[in-house]
Amino acid sequence: MASTIANLTKTSSGGYKGTLMTLSTKAPIEFQPNARKARDEEPDFRIVATNNGFELGAAWIRKSRSSEGDYVSASLSAPEFNGKMYANIAPAPGGKENEFVLIWNGRD
Repeated sequence: MASTIANLTKTSSGGYKGTLMTLSTKAPIEFQPNARKARDEEPDFRIVATNNGFELGAAWIRKSRSSEGDYVSASLSAPEFNGKMYANIAPAPGGKENEFVLIWNGRD
């Protein structure tokens, strides 16, 4: 089952900004474009907690297998998560421009 763990807005720099919310965590986050990306394997974004500057993870722009579009796949890690957390960015319900959600990919 997928759950929304953040509401995000697109930034003028091409990143995303919002609030990560789980049962135990509430933190302002930003997906910052990786200006130093030199190889395809390197992340397209760095995920940072904006209240303290801690890096929580990274994200990559991926090609969808089921459509011709792209999507953002994220990997986050913090002690509160008890391991790595994987998530994808998707358009927010309601179809408003520049509004997105971060959807947790839970393990079955």
